[in-house]
Order: sequence, then structure tokens, then C-alpha cells
Amino acid sequence: MAKRAKRKKTEALAQPVAGRFAIGAVAAVALGYGLLWRPASVQPVRKQAAHQVPAPSSPAPSAPAPSAPVHVAAPVQAPAPAPVPIPVPAPAPRIETPKAADAPGRFVRQVVDYASHQTPGTVVIDTGNTFLYLVLNDGQAMRYGIGVGREGFTWSGEQTVARKTEWPDWRPPAEMISRQPYLPRFMAGGPGNPLGARAMYLGDTEYRIHGTNKPDTIGKRVSSGCIRLTNDDVMDLYDRVKVGAKVIVLPAQAAPMLAEK
Repeated sequence: MAKRAKRKKTEALAQPVAGRFAIGAVAAVALGYGLLWRPASVQPVRKQAAHQVPAPSSPAPSAPAPSAPVHVAAPVQAPAPAPVPIPVPAPAPRIETPKAADAPGRFVRQVVDYASHQTPGTVVIDTGNTFLYLVLNDGQAMRYGIGVGREGFTWSGEQTVARKTEWPDWRPPAEMISRQPYLPRFMAGGPGNPLGARAMYLGDTEYRIHGTNKPDTIGKRVSSGCIRLTNDDVMDLYDRVKVGAKVIVLPAQAAPMLAEK
């Protein structure tokens, strides 16, 4: 009897323990099933890092403003191309008449009608009328008033311009010094020099076409054979005449080879 009672007591204690183990097993299976089959829509919430600043929310769109009237500019038309000018042959030029303020009356430098068959650039010296002509073309010449050699010192013939000098030095030739021993043997170029502002030397002679510091001698026969012009005129002639140009000196009493109209 005692053994039966003891066995029943043991079975009574074992039943609650077995039930507990069964309940625990069922709970574990249920928990694992829940974890494996958790809905995909549920996302884990991550904590925002402390250094991240939440982006500002976009403001609600406001009502559109009334549109302003749009002005459309008129189309710009490209200007028509300018017509290409057709070259027109220029007429034969006539030289503008220059003036020399310090030359008296008829000895003012000027362009004149002058019949000539000489090459343009040729110098013709009319000793008798105290004019120098620079041939411009077959119908014109530039005319200058000049001073020429005094009686006994005139000459005639043809020469060429051998060289040209600005503000030339003066060395009187021996023949001139023998006649006028008081003359200096040398004088540097400058305003006080008798040769003036420019000189054009004729061939290998002692003769020159040059300026003068005495403009009142233009139109007179006062030199030792050289041809003199005012400084303004000789500078103008100097710029026009080339080295190698022909120079024709007419005799004082001869009929003119070329005629001024």
C-alpha cells in the first residue's frame, strides 16, 4: 500500500513538470515562426545621427502669378550690301598753286602754263627773265623767282644735279677769294650762311642752285654765277628735284627755248 501511495505521489509531481516543458516548447516554436514570417512592410526605425540636419520641407506651392504680356520684337532686317563703286579714271591732276610770303610781286612761286617737251622734273633757268621753271608735265611748270649772276658772271649750258645738301657749309672757291680776300675761308651751315637752307650742286662745277639769307636780291643780277632762291622756295624745289635731274641754263640774251603761255 505504502509503495503504491509513494508512486502516485511521484507521478503527481512529474505531470506539472512535463506540462511546463511542453508549454515552453510550444512558445519557442511560436516565437521562431513569428520572426521568420514578419511582414516586409514593417521596417526597422533607425535613429538619426546627431550631425545630420533634417532637410527643410518644401513649401506648399503658391498660386501662379498672373502672366505679364509678352512683347515680340519685330524681326531685324540685315542692311542691304553697299554697291561696289566702279573706279572712274581720274583726270590729269593740276598742281595747286603754292605761295611764298616773302617773295615780292611777280616772283611768287606758282604753277603756270608752260609748253615744253622736256621730261617732268627737268629744271629750266631763264636767266634773262630771272625765272626758274620746274617742268611738271607737257603743259605746266612750277615757276620760281631767282637771282642770277651779275654782268660777266652769267653762263649757259646743260648740267645735272650731282648732289643735294640741307643747310650746306660754305667754302668760297679760290677765284672768289682772290677777288674778295675779306671773305671767310669756311662758314658752317645755318641761317647766316649765304647758301641758305638748301643747295643743289651742278655737275662738277662750282655752281649751285641754293637759298639765300637776303631775299631782297631775288630778281636781281648779283651772284658770281650761282642761282639763288628764297629759303622757302629752295626748300620746295629741293623736295621736288631728284639727284640726276637735268638742268638747262638759257643764255641771258638768247630767245627762250620754251615758251610760257
